[in-house]
Amino acid sequence: MECSSELVPFPLLITPIESNYRACTIPYRFPSDNPKRATPTEIAWIDLFYNSIPSFTKRAESDETVPDAKVKAEKFAQRYSEILEDLKKDPETHGGPPDCILLCRLREQVLREVGFRDIFKKVKDDENAKAISLFGNVVHLNDAIEDQGRRLENLIRGIFAGNIFDLGSAQLAEVFSKDGMSFLASCQNLVPRPWVIDDLDNFKLNWSKKSWKKAIIFVDNSGADIILGILPFVRELLKRQTQVVLAANDLPSINDVTYHELIEIISKLKDEHGQLMGVDSSNLFIANSGNDLPVIDLTRVSQELAYLASDADLVILEGMGRGIETNLYAQFKCDSIKIGMVKHPEVAQFLGGRLYDCVFKYNEVSRFEH
Repeated sequence: MECSSELVPFPLLITPIESNYRACTIPYRFPSDNPKRATPTEIAWIDLFYNSIPSFTKRAESDETVPDAKVKAEKFAQRYSEILEDLKKDPETHGGPPDCILLCRLREQVLREVGFRDIFKKVKDDENAKAISLFGNVVHLNDAIEDQGRRLENLIRGIFAGNIFDLGSAQLAEVFSKDGMSFLASCQNLVPRPWVIDDLDNFKLNWSKKSWKKAIIFVDNSGADIILGILPFVRELLKRQTQVVLAANDLPSINDVTYHELIEIISKLKDEHGQLMGVDSSNLFIANSGNDLPVIDLTRVSQELAYLASDADLVILEGMGRGIETNLYAQFKCDSIKIGMVKHPEVAQFLGGRLYDCVFKYNEVSRFEH
């Protein structure tokens, strides 16, 4: 990894010993299951990753930075398919039993082994440029909403709409390649409330009566997600004098924004006075999370992020990977939000919701609890 220092536990996480923290939300197997036989849940998730191979292969083939990309893409498809078949036959192979972290890690390892570093780079750059051009318009629309509660809900809806841009979902990758995606149309077309987990009204109540001094936000995808979804919300926090730390991936993974890409995006959006559309951004910081996957185990973050997070009083995990497939039940020593759209049928089924349903899970922690 490029994040050279040793990874450490996220300091605001209630320790695994106290809370039985396990990163993966969905249990793939139980102690009573035969260790040598894949469970139905493991098979379903292995199939989900198997179904994403064609879209990853297509992206890899079109990577102009890699010589013989087509040959190497075929190697990736063959090798990763073989690994998934091995896991079906014996879940204890390849570092198993499998969960969403292992399945993601194996896919990234195979891509890197055959010679790919960032197969989504071109589409990320294109979507970032498109979203940057729309940023001012989205901010103006939000600023025009005078009622604080309505403006906050509009900002949250914007996060969900931006989060649709996820090329790790086979169905969305296909939709995106055919039609592209309209951010404002996505805002209009969100599934109606109440969502599958919907603590938004409680959060709105707290938003009006309390202020957070520092927020850590684990961000997700490039393009509309970070620029049109997260950053308008960040700007609202900055207006309230909240210091904001955006934690982004160390290495590329799917179309997730990286630490270096995020620094570049922010520099393009700031004016010559260091403002984000009229709001002072001196309280906005970018941190390398130390992570290299679209999911995250919070017992392994960078020392830089751990240091910056030590005095935060709000943690936000955004996106299906970080906030739903992992860490939905993670407990923190401060207020926390898990926010993301459900983009896999298997996740929708587990939660008892609909595909493209929304999760807004807000946990308030009394200052006397810890």
